[in-house]
Amino acid sequence: MYHKIMVPVDESAAAMRALQEAIMLARLCNAVLRVVNVVDLAQFSWGGVGALPSEEVRKAVNAAGKKGLEQAEKLLKESGLHHEIEVVESAGDKIADMLIQEATEHNVDLLVMGTHGFSGFMHILMGSVAEGVLRQSDIPVMLLRVRDDD
Repeated sequence: MYHKIMVPVDESAAAMRALQEAIMLARLCNAVLRVVNVVDLAQFSWGGVGALPSEEVRKAVNAAGKKGLEQAEKLLKESGLHHEIEVVESAGDKIADMLIQEATEHNVDLLVMGTHGFSGFMHILMGSVAEGVLRQSDIPVMLLRVRDDD
């Protein structure tokens, strides 16, 4: 039985599909849902290597991260399940590493993730956070593929 399920989300159809599946599982297990949105502050760093963005930029990026959680929060409130929502800041770290660390620190027993299912050149170009999590995680991972994502 799962006690805490974590779902990383953004505004994609794949992430929302994963959240819907996690909600169903959490109901069955009476589990807590932890929903996270990772914002990468490094992409907004213009001060050279290792420089982090100003506090104003950090606030704006976090606000965008919270906006990305609005749809998820609506679904969670409608579900009536106990849940946690958090924006997690990255300073250029690998997102897969951060998700595994986040899951470990919060005693998560299942990660549920959406994936775009890219292959070939698109996979090389885009990479895959889900694949990185699968390769490294000691925690069970459920992947849900959405072909016609935004």
